[in-house]
Amino acid sequence: MKNVVVLWSGGKDAMMALRALQERADVRVRALLSTFWEPENEITMHGTPESMIRAQAESLGLPLISMQQPRGASNEMYERLFAGALQPLINEGVSYVAAGDLHLEDVRSYREGVIQRAGATPLFPIWSNDTMDLAHRVIDDGFRVVITSIDEERIPACLLGTNFDHGFLEKLPGDVDPCGEHGEFHTFVAAGPGFSRPVPFRVEDTRAVGPMTGIGLSLRENAT
Repeated sequence: MKNVVVLWSGGKDAMMALRALQERADVRVRALLSTFWEPENEITMHGTPESMIRAQAESLGLPLISMQQPRGASNEMYERLFAGALQPLINEGVSYVAAGDLHLEDVRSYREGVIQRAGATPLFPIWSNDTMDLAHRVIDDGFRVVITSIDEERIPACLLGTNFDHGFLEKLPGDVDPCGEHGEFHTFVAAGPGFSRPVPFRVEDTRAVGPMTGIGLSLRENAT
């Protein structure tokens, strides 16, 4: 049995990686591990607040391990923080770390090194999936996914805050990956298979997000 922790952004690719792992008889997913920017306490690049990621993990029935990383942290600092966050899980028998990467060889290579240096074995459960097929699978399987941030140079601003659905895919420019594999957009999964209840949310504003030329939503958990 492979005891696995999943690198968790709260977005659709992480969700599909989790689902692929949970369909395997030889895998037990023990926890989700998320990296948050300080001081905003938001998922790096996606801009989703920790409270919503925690609500998501609770609905999925999995523990969430939170790793805080200052904006502008070096790779060396990231690796130290990652190893520190992972060590208690390794002590409890977790020996695999899974990521939802799809096609970018340089990203995979770097991630493999980070995971291995931290003392675990990397897994890439949706690696090399066709991104159009995967995008349609997310939609057809019944996940509710919202677009949380976009690269304004690649994606029309009007698509920010819309649902990731067939209509969204039809509106994407032809040179944009349907899963946003090159950072064209990021997402948050609010409901779907595996959730005990939807994660309610509200949009408070839009703002600049991350190092990309982009804008994101100020999402907040809606308790009502």
